[in-house]
Amino acid sequence: MKLCRTGEAGQESPALVDADGRLRDLSAHVADLDGTAIGPDGLARLAAIDTATLPLVEGPVRYGPPVAGTRQFVAIGLNYADHAAESNLPIPEEPVVFNKWVSCIQGPNDPVIIPFDSRKTDWEVELGVVIGTTAHRVSEADALAHVAGYCVINDVSEREWQTERGATWDKGKGFPTFGPVGPWLVTADEVGDPQALSMWLDVNGVRKQDGSTQTMIFTVAQIVAYLSQFMTLLPGDIITTGTPPGVGLGQKPEPWYLKPGDVVALGIDKLGEQRQSFVAAN
Repeated sequence: MKLCRTGEAGQESPALVDADGRLRDLSAHVADLDGTAIGPDGLARLAAIDTATLPLVEGPVRYGPPVAGTRQFVAIGLNYADHAAESNLPIPEEPVVFNKWVSCIQGPNDPVIIPFDSRKTDWEVELGVVIGTTAHRVSEADALAHVAGYCVINDVSEREWQTERGATWDKGKGFPTFGPVGPWLVTADEVGDPQALSMWLDVNGVRKQDGSTQTMIFTVAQIVAYLSQFMTLLPGDIITTGTPPGVGLGQKPEPWYLKPGDVVALGIDKLGEQRQSFVAAN
């Protein structure tokens, strides 16, 4: 299933994409697509609905984040060897873990605000993993059973705050609007192997990133199992799993970064596309 939330920010309603690509309203069957709704029982109930009986969502549609009530937004850095190389950093021996604040989560096509005095706002197309059942100290073999589905994420980053303002990356990763998620949560059964998804990102119509989850250093199963050793992953939590090369930091002959008026489009096979206009802070 492709599940989504549509409507004005803070007032989104649950919906799904039917087999013909049309949006169908789910609000008569579930209040929202939160951690309870995307657990195994909740997904089974949604899958049993005859989609032809659901009303169509009419008119212009704004997609919100496809999951409501996310409590933890965990990120993995340097998870593609060629991205580590363009960042002039060694390939990590264990996953590099940081946080994106949940307050940065927004819809996939909402404008992104470049922070005041930012000189190094950057882009990163990433595979998002949405947790469906609580995971603590799970094995790699069992890890994917805790995944409800997958989504597209732009891990927008301010590189000066990330790397030049102290030892933690988190400060450059969670500015307001720095977490576009969606348009859909695509359930794990429909995605299949999460390590076989092509991904891309364009800036102003020019291809900057062109990669595949096949080249991840740490797989989704390894990441979920690793995180669960020192934290409890909760239903509705989101993990963003790293980016392939081609970010602004790695541009040649020198880095260049986003400015007001730039447009970023990105997508992942089976998971849909995003498009954001970058705007100046007021």
